[in-house]
Amino acid sequence: MIKTEHLTKRYADFTAVDDVSFEVKPGEVLGFLGPNGAGKTTTMRMLAGFIAPSAGRASVGGFDVESQPLQAKGVIGYLPEGAPLYGEMSVRGFLGFIADLRGLTGERRATRLAHVIDHLQLHGVLEQTIDTLSKGFRRRVGLAQAIVHDPPVLILDEPTDGLDPNQKQEVRRLIEDMARDKIIVISTHILEEVEAVCTRAIIIARGRIVADDTPAALAARSRYHNAVSVQLVDAGQLQAARAALGALGEVASVEVSEREARLTALPRAGHMILPAISELADRQGLKLKELHLESGRLDEVFRSITA
Repeated sequence: MIKTEHLTKRYADFTAVDDVSFEVKPGEVLGFLGPNGAGKTTTMRMLAGFIAPSAGRASVGGFDVESQPLQAKGVIGYLPEGAPLYGEMSVRGFLGFIADLRGLTGERRATRLAHVIDHLQLHGVLEQTIDTLSKGFRRRVGLAQAIVHDPPVLILDEPTDGLDPNQKQEVRRLIEDMARDKIIVISTHILEEVEAVCTRAIIIARGRIVADDTPAALAARSRYHNAVSVQLVDAGQLQAARAALGALGEVASVEVSEREARLTALPRAGHMILPAISELADRQGLKLKELHLESGRLDEVFRSITA
C-alpha cells in the first residue's frame, strides 16, 4: 500500500505540506483534491520520490521512498503535472526508451507497448516528434509511459488535463479497468473526475488534510443533500410554484433560476421533501419538464471546506 506519516515539506518560512498522514490500499482509487497552491502536487512529488520531505516519511509497496528509492520507484507509475517529455523524440522512440528504462524485454516488452499504444489511441502519431503533438496527445503519451510497465501503484497528477470529453471518458474507463488490482492516486481539481472514478477523496487546503471520505459521503454534507429540483415547462408558472413550495412546512428555502425555469427546494434538517413536492405539483397542475432528488453537490462542499 501507500502510507504517509506526518509528511511535511517546507521551503524557507513557507510550509507547502503540513503533517499529512494517510494510507491507500489495493483496489482504492483516491482522489487528492485541493485548490491551487494547496499542496497536492508537492505531496505527489514526495510520494514519487522526486523531492525529499522536510519531515515525516512515505512508503510505497513496503519500500521507504527515501531509503529505498529504486525499489519504491520500480513499483510506481507516475504521471507528473505537465508530463515533461523529450520533445525531439518520436512517440515510438520515447515509449521504447521508457520500456528499456523499466527493464522490459522480449515478448513482454512488445505486449506492453502494444497495449498502451492501443488503449491510448496513439497509432496515428507514433512517428511524430513529441514537440509537434497537441496538448491532449502529449498528455496521452505521458499516461502511456506511466503504465507501460504495468505498475501496481499509479500516481497521476491531472491525468485528463487538456483532453476533450471523449478522450477524458476513455482515460476514465482505463482507470476503472486498472483499479481492480492497483492502487491509484489521482491529484485533480476536476470534481466531476472524482465523482466518476474515485472510491475515496481526500481534500487538502493550506497543506493540511481537511476531509477524507467517499465522494458520496462528502456530497451528503452539502446543504443540497435531499434537495428537490423542479424544472417547469411553462415559465409563467414560476412565481406561483415558488410560493407554493415555500409554503410547505418541510421546505427550508427555495432557490429560483428564471433562465432555466427551475426551482430548487432545500429541505429542513431531517426531512424528505420529494413526496410532498410531487403531490403539490399534481395538485397545482404544474407542467414539469424535470423533477429529481439531489444527492448533494460536491463543489459546494469543496468550496465550504477550502474557503
